Amino acid sequence: MNSASKITIITDSASDMPRNLHNQVTVLPMTISFGDEQFEDGVTLSADEFYMKLIESDTLPKTSQVSPFAFTSAYETALTHSDAVIVITLSSKLSGTYQSACIAAEDYESEHAGSQGKIYIIDSENVTVGEQILIEYALKLINDGLSATAIADELNSAKKRIRLVALLDTLEYLKKGGRISSSAAFLGNVLKIKPVIAIDNGEVAILGKARGSKQGNNFLIEQVNTYGGIDYSMPVLLGYTGCSTELIDKYIKDSSSLWENKIPVPARIKVGATIGT
Repeated sequence: MNSASKITIITDSASDMPRNLHNQVTVLPMTISFGDEQFEDGVTLSADEFYMKLIESDTLPKTSQVSPFAFTSAYETALTHSDAVIVITLSSKLSGTYQSACIAAEDYESEHAGSQGKIYIIDSENVTVGEQILIEYALKLINDGLSATAIADELNSAKKRIRLVALLDTLEYLKKGGRISSSAAFLGNVLKIKPVIAIDNGEVAILGKARGSKQGNNFLIEQVNTYGGIDYSMPVLLGYTGCSTELIDKYIKDSSSLWENKIPVPARIKVGATIGT
């Protein structure tokens, strides 16, 4: 919460907000289920713990959206000390969390006279670092002194310019999720085939495939150039999965031409349980 501007930012744990920003943003956890075990993303299950359980489990975990009740509670807390709330959720095409936020806002406004127009809900049409970029931009706009209405309008425009592209290092979890056969996964792993995906209009889209990490990293760099390069006035973030930084370190080295003499090397963000599968 930014006390000077009296605007509170609320988001979900799919944004993978780093701990050092949790004092500025209210993060509501998604629920992660491994069989009969349930965890709160980032609260009772850290990213490292998630990846260890993912390796050990024969089946994929399930993720549940943030409930309307959780949003209502967050609104009640925030609006005791803020003039407005801006909610930024992961893509509505990937989760019902955006809908939960809307339902909670309608309920809150119906029960609290004079609260209309105090809650602004933004569908980021993105997830993890793509969603996080929008949140960090919102914090900047708050510090710049913009009104909640102006910030919401700018976020709905800016989100169209945020592009999330990812290289999948293994086909194992596509196999576990039933998206490809065991034989296809085996052959793909033998040939070192790595799918390249993106979030496009709020949905996961397959962009292509690469043979090995080097070709995959080059593909990612080509995508940056295809979409007009990087807007260095916006936050730039790099996400990675798993317990090791080896692959993201290699990508940073391979893509150094994107950052050198322009900006510091972007922050590395560990992708959490909601998206890490």
